[in-house]
Amino acid sequence: MEIRILGPGCPRCQEVEKRTIDVLSELNIAADVQKVTDMKQIMEYKIMATPGLVINGKVKCSGKIPSKDDIKKWIEEEKSH
Repeated sequence: MEIRILGPGCPRCQEVEKRTIDVLSELNIAADVQKVTDMKQIMEYKIMATPGLVINGKVKCSGKIPSKDDIKKWIEEEKSH
């Protein structure tokens, strides 16, 4: 599983990363989690606001901090594919 946290490294982006890592730990799922801070790379995902969360190449949310429940749901959806 490939997860990308999109954003310049602001506290909101760090919170998305923390929640994502917490959920992966709770679910005992290994994933390649990377922060994408380069604006050119972020723009390739066609999001209008950060933070963004991308799982397996699919943008799951942008411009807000998702709840851990939402992150869990998205990870489980992608895991089953």
